[in-house]
Amino acid sequence: MVTPIQAIRGMNDILPQETFLWQHVEKILRQVLHSYTYQEIRMPIVEKTELFKRSIGEATDIVEKEMYTFLDRNNDSLTLRPEGTAGCVRAGIEHGLLYNQIQRLWYIGPYFRHERPQKGRYRQFHQCGAEAFGMEGPDIDAELILLSAQILKQLGLLPYVTLQLNSLGTSAARATYRDKLVAYLTQHQDQLDEDSQRRLTSNPLRILDSKNPAMQNLIHHAPKLIDYLDEESKQHFMQLQHYLTAAGVKFELNPCLVRGLDYYSKTVFEWVTTELGAQGTVCAGGRYDSLIDQLGGKSTPALGFAIGLERIVLLMQQVNQLVPSHIPHIYFMTDSPAAFERGVQLADELREKISGVRVLMHCGGGSLKNQFKKADKSGAQFAIILGEQELAANVVAIKSLRENIPQVTISQVEMIAHLETVLPKLKT
Repeated sequence: MVTPIQAIRGMNDILPQETFLWQHVEKILRQVLHSYTYQEIRMPIVEKTELFKRSIGEATDIVEKEMYTFLDRNNDSLTLRPEGTAGCVRAGIEHGLLYNQIQRLWYIGPYFRHERPQKGRYRQFHQCGAEAFGMEGPDIDAELILLSAQILKQLGLLPYVTLQLNSLGTSAARATYRDKLVAYLTQHQDQLDEDSQRRLTSNPLRILDSKNPAMQNLIHHAPKLIDYLDEESKQHFMQLQHYLTAAGVKFELNPCLVRGLDYYSKTVFEWVTTELGAQGTVCAGGRYDSLIDQLGGKSTPALGFAIGLERIVLLMQQVNQLVPSHIPHIYFMTDSPAAFERGVQLADELREKISGVRVLMHCGGGSLKNQFKKADKSGAQFAIILGEQELAANVVAIKSLRENIPQVTISQVEMIAHLETVLPKLKT
C-alpha cells in the first residue's frame, strides 16, 4: 500500500471552511489600504540571500537560524523571503520608485521561516505589509498607525488589541545606549539565559524583548533607551504621541519594545493581544530611514508595518467575530438533462442580475427527494425546482427551506424580480 504524503511541518493547508474568513480579512485589508491611497506591489517569493543579510542583520535570529536558504543550479545563494520590507525596498530601488519621490505601497503573500511551529507561528505564514517612502516627519508615522488601527477596527478587533510605542532614536544614540546596556548586563551575566548570553555580544538590544519570566526583573531595571535619545528623535516621538492622542488612539509606551530586525530606527510600534497566548503580536512596524542606503539606494526616509494574517484569523475566531458566510442563498435542482440545460442558464442569470447572490447548482443526478435532502444540508435559504413539468410550462417552483411559508410557482421571466424581494438581507 502506498504511503500517503503529508504536508511539511509548519506549512498548513487552509481548508474550505476557513478560506471564506481569509477572503473577508483580505477584502477589508484591500478596502482600507485603497482608501488611504496605498498602491499594491507584488514581489517574488525568492530573493538573493545577500538582500536579507544586509537588511535584517547577520546577527539576528532570522538570518542565523530561520531562513530557508539554498544554492540554485547556477550556484547562487537564494532564500525564500522571511519578511516583506527588504524585497519591497529592493524593488523600489531597482525600478526607480524611491529617490525624491513619495510612495505609499502595500503587498500581501506568503513568507517562510524555519521556526518551531506552534499556534500562531508557522514555517509558512502570510502577511500584509504597508510601506511609505519619502516622508521623514512624525505625521506619516501617525497616518500609518491610524491606518493599522482602521484595519483592526473594520475587522472588529480593536477592543481586543493594545498599541505599544517606543523610539529607537538614531544609530548614534543606539550605539551610546548599547554600550550602557552591555555594561549593565555584563555586571549581571550570571542571570542571563543561554539565548541572552549569545545575544550579549551580537545583538544586545534583543535581550530586552526576552519572554523568559526569570529575566523580567533584570530587564525591568536595565537602562532605558529613551533616556539616551537625541533631541530630534525625542521631538519626533513627542509629536507622534500628540497626533495619536488628538486622533483618539490609545497607546502604551513600552521602553523594551525593540523589534527583531536591525534596520529599525526612531518609531517602532506593535499591536498586541492577550487572547492568543505567547504569540500576541498581530501587527508591528516602524521607521527604517537608513535601510535604502544599506541596500544601495540614495538616502530616503521610510517606514512600514506588517500584519500577520494567521494571527488575525485566529483572533477573529477566538473572539467569535461574525463574517460573511460561504453558505449558498439558493439551491437549484433539476430532474432531467433538458431541465439541467435550462437550469444552468437560469442560475447564471441569477448570479449576473442579483448582486452578491450565491447559487449552488445541483450536479450528479438523483431524485428530487434526494436533492431536497442535500439542499437542506447545504444551509441554503431557498430551493428552486425546475422539473420536467416546470420546464414545459416555462415556470420554476421556489420553496423556502428555513421558514414555514407556502411554495410558489412563478414564470421564469418573473423569477429574478420575485427573488429580489425576498433576498436583499442575504446579499453579503
